[in-house]
Amino acid sequence: WTGVTAVSAGRIHTVGLRGDGTVVACGWNDDGQCDVSGWTGVTAVSAGFCHTVGLRSDGTVVACGNDDYGQSDVSGWANITAVSAGKFHTVGLRKDGSVVACGGKGDSNSGQCDVSGWTGITAVSAGEVNTVGLKKDGTVVACGDDGCGQCDVSGWTGVTAVSAGRIHTVGLR
Repeated sequence: WTGVTAVSAGRIHTVGLRGDGTVVACGWNDDGQCDVSGWTGVTAVSAGFCHTVGLRSDGTVVACGNDDYGQSDVSGWANITAVSAGKFHTVGLRKDGSVVACGGKGDSNSGQCDVSGWTGITAVSAGEVNTVGLKKDGTVVACGDDGCGQCDVSGWTGVTAVSAGRIHTVGLR
């Protein structure tokens, strides 16, 4: 792994982004989540449970790996500035501050893709079955499973970064 400038760890695979926009991966590949050798022009990567997503410099998104819940259905996405892969869903931040999401179908649907009304977002993070978004004003929004309080972010202010985990959410003030 030479020339790697960013990494992302999934369930049991790791993805690396090289400075030249190519991508490398290693680990378990039973679902094809490491099949990134042909990717070019990539500016960001995110490894999910059993899938991988890459953001291209033209604002489009590529994905490989498991798609049983629609989590790799990103082919029509455009004007994306950031991506985040969760367990069975993928989230994309659009240039205009809106958010798109795919996946979470069937037994894996906990509302983690209910982001269509989000605006003014500057960062997103996909957790196991939840999604969080950081707003321009430093507040945070969340959707999805809240069984452990991981979506209880309505009172957060002055936040500059967010990250969604399996059953928790972290915000940096």
